[in-house]
Amino acid sequence: MAGAWIIILAYILDRCIGDPRWIPHPVIGMGKGISALERVIRARVNTDASLKKAGVLFPFLIAGGSFAVTWGILLLLGMIHPILAIAAEIILIATTIASKGLRDAGMEVYRHLKQQDWPAARHSLGMIVGRDTAHLDEPEVVRGTVETVAENIVDAIVSPLFYALIGGAPLAMAYRAVNTLDSMVGYKNDKYLHLGWASARLDDWANWIPARITAALLVLGAWVLKMDARGAARMVARDARLHPSPNSGFPESAVAGALGIRLGGHNVYHGVSSFRAYMGEAARPMGAEDIVQTTRLMFWSAGAFVVFCFLVTLGVWLAGGALLWQ
Repeated sequence: MAGAWIIILAYILDRCIGDPRWIPHPVIGMGKGISALERVIRARVNTDASLKKAGVLFPFLIAGGSFAVTWGILLLLGMIHPILAIAAEIILIATTIASKGLRDAGMEVYRHLKQQDWPAARHSLGMIVGRDTAHLDEPEVVRGTVETVAENIVDAIVSPLFYALIGGAPLAMAYRAVNTLDSMVGYKNDKYLHLGWASARLDDWANWIPARITAALLVLGAWVLKMDARGAARMVARDARLHPSPNSGFPESAVAGALGIRLGGHNVYHGVSSFRAYMGEAARPMGAEDIVQTTRLMFWSAGAFVVFCFLVTLGVWLAGGALLWQ
């Protein structure tokens, strides 16, 4: 049962304190490693075919290295004292999730909207999305915030906990490295189309199962929280696969259906307009309270998945005990 309690305590730790700025975060080290590796590759490789081959080095060295370093740290601490290894694993898993940080980012936008401080709301949104936010009106600021919180329920909570359940802190840290790679080099533009293809593909694969689990949890959460669970399920079935990402459409469509709003539409990136398929139906105008409701869905889904991790671990433990008894 140690694995389940480690996950529960890691989630509680993140929920309570998040990622204090005065504590060095592993993602910072990953980011520096990615940037250094990119400089080395670009200094030696200049053809598209060679860049594509070199792109495989990112998952192998960064994700693989994150797994190996984490495993080595836990092994060393375990040799000193098992309690040290357990405490370190709790802390390391907590750094791979971001429930408090995601909630705080969304609620910062919400507070600015309630104060009718539109420039501050746009600025706060711009800190968590890649689209241009300088000229967005209130519904578009709400849409951007809801989409970001919904999408990151997978990336920032369910996926790292899913991999912690399977392989503890080393696998959770490897997932965080994969996700960081995707956010830094996994773009389909001229600069990263060839160099970042392996990182983007691996991120898609890594989130495939967690995204679908998240959609199911959001539908259940909508029912528990007395939102539109039937609408959430219907929008997932109808709209999830319209999203350009093979995974992001699942949480976004579930949230859109649960709230009775429509996500997607035109976004502007560095002055260039891009249309993203609509998720859900516009049963009513979007408002700032939709950010609060999305946060409620996020926390319910996260808590439900932690309980799921506990039940899976308990089931494995009981099954193992039954086999030994026989």
